[in-house]
Amino acid sequence: MTQSLPLAIIAGAGSGLGHTLLSRFEKNGYKVVGLNRSLPLKTDFDIRVVDLTDEQATKGVIEALIKEHGVPKVVIHNTAQLVIKPLAETTSGDFEACWRSMALSAFVLAKSLMQPMVDNGGGTFIVSGATASLRGSAKFSAFSSAKFALRGLTQSLAREFQPQGMHVVHSILDGIIDTDNSRSLHSLDPNKMMKPEDIADVYIGLCQQPKSTWTHECDLRPFDGSF
Repeated sequence: MTQSLPLAIIAGAGSGLGHTLLSRFEKNGYKVVGLNRSLPLKTDFDIRVVDLTDEQATKGVIEALIKEHGVPKVVIHNTAQLVIKPLAETTSGDFEACWRSMALSAFVLAKSLMQPMVDNGGGTFIVSGATASLRGSAKFSAFSSAKFALRGLTQSLAREFQPQGMHVVHSILDGIIDTDNSRSLHSLDPNKMMKPEDIADVYIGLCQQPKSTWTHECDLRPFDGSF
């Protein structure tokens, strides 16, 4: 191991929230490493390219990270694949791709990291959910099904590993995250979007909670969001 800073792993470390999480956790005293399906075009961070649905490849990357930096204290699962189509246009491939990107990747990540983190004294495992984690809207059959599955998986992980010292959190991001891409896709006032920096600050706070008052599920939304 080359350093003594606590390690934070951000899975789904592309532009937007993923990149902001890397930046915010680094500024708060963590060694940060991102996991992503591809290398971002512009990044100053340590990004490891891996398909998180490939159990053996993921295990190899995680073992290398632990050998290099120690067992992580924070792991954030932030991967997603959005499909918005009428049912008649949604293919089985669309449906499976959403499930693999979100539910399967979280399963593989947890399987690779939960026990090492428990053996090392515990830590925090945060999963980014969405409005679709709670409500299946029209044309969201693939996406909402995967987000529902991800929420159920996170609940199961919490009930198995929380008594062993793992703080497992499901965070429902109930709104549009303010990124360059979302501004081009949505005709929405940016002041009414969720700021990635503010989400990251909430995540840091979750990692600092005392054991007597752990949050399992939180929902975040803009001040004027309907719910």
